[in-house]
Amino acid sequence: MTYRITPPDALNALVRLPASKSISNRALILHALSGGRIVPSNLSDCDDTRVMVRALDGPHEVIDILAAGTAMRFLTAYLSVTPGTRLLTGTARMQQRPIRILVDALRSLGAEIAYAGEEGYPPLHITGGRLTGSQVSISGGVSSQYISALLMVGAVLPEGLLLQLTGDIVSRPYIRLTMQLMREYGARTEWIDDQTIRVEPGGYRDVPFLVESDWSAASYWYEILALRGRGEVLLPGLFAYSYQGDSRGAEVFARLGVQTSFTDEGVRLTCGGEPVSRLEEDMVDIPDLAQTFVVTCCLMGIPFRFSGLQSLRIKETDRLSALECELRKLGYVLHTEQDSILWWDGTRCEAEAAPVIATYEDHRMAMAFAPVCLVNREIRIAHPAVVSKSYPRYWDDLRLAGFSVCESDS
Repeated sequence: MTYRITPPDALNALVRLPASKSISNRALILHALSGGRIVPSNLSDCDDTRVMVRALDGPHEVIDILAAGTAMRFLTAYLSVTPGTRLLTGTARMQQRPIRILVDALRSLGAEIAYAGEEGYPPLHITGGRLTGSQVSISGGVSSQYISALLMVGAVLPEGLLLQLTGDIVSRPYIRLTMQLMREYGARTEWIDDQTIRVEPGGYRDVPFLVESDWSAASYWYEILALRGRGEVLLPGLFAYSYQGDSRGAEVFARLGVQTSFTDEGVRLTCGGEPVSRLEEDMVDIPDLAQTFVVTCCLMGIPFRFSGLQSLRIKETDRLSALECELRKLGYVLHTEQDSILWWDGTRCEAEAAPVIATYEDHRMAMAFAPVCLVNREIRIAHPAVVSKSYPRYWDDLRLAGFSVCESDS
């Protein structure tokens, strides 16, 4: 299926965003480790959270997490400390996403994990039990989900966990998010120094917990307003002092002319101020916003240089290559360096006459490219159902905001 999206005449919308996937999935693991009965409220209704709920709901010999990378990393650690033997698997793409670093770290703590297919990749045979190790070292330059997975199980280890991070640390806000949520559930954890985290033993408490709205999902409405250049969008459920690292997107979008006003209910977005003529940003802490900012800058004609993108090669797709390919269809020539830098100097090429944006089984490709219609009058998105991974109501919310979203023959 392909969707054809055309823009509204005016933009004045109130959008009820999904709950945060990042917080929901962490809260579910912490709830499960607590052994309690108070299920987190306002959970995300996205695919990634649904597969996590299913995985944690009763005994399963085979757990298929489909394309949910967060669930794969978190469940690998959780199942290692939970009695029983399971096969943890996923889609063909998931079976191409490396997990050796996390498996090696868990094995060093005493976990019993075997590869059911290619060495270093899912599926995994995991036999859970008591882990006797208490210290582990892992590169800080890999996915922060590996680090979060280790931290969360650290509180149920007999001696806790001393986690040493080596090299540069990517996505540090996600680590801070995990630690804050662990504290909400009663665990004691702190940074010993800039590279070392201590998790005390003692487990978790059964506590009520409310999940806030998703700042990552909000980024597409910031993009819409930036490309429209006028109008207003209200986003209830977002707050200034958020646990989510992607809330920093508001500050970056301010440089692209989108103003954020915080209210008791959430956020009010308006346009104001002159956009910068060039944008340079280290996105090591906000990699999930990369596609949003890349597409926004190109369509606004703003050259950019974004660094810290090393994790994009191992996301739902190779997001660096996907961005280069799909933006070339629209006439923009992007460049990559060192597998971690993406830049555009304003170079254009001939655009395709009626481009269809491929989504590569990646929800963020679909959502980042849909607002292109505000500049190009229309855009067509292939396999639009991929948005269910994190924002199932995305297309419905666009319609409510006045966009035309309909099936296309192409």
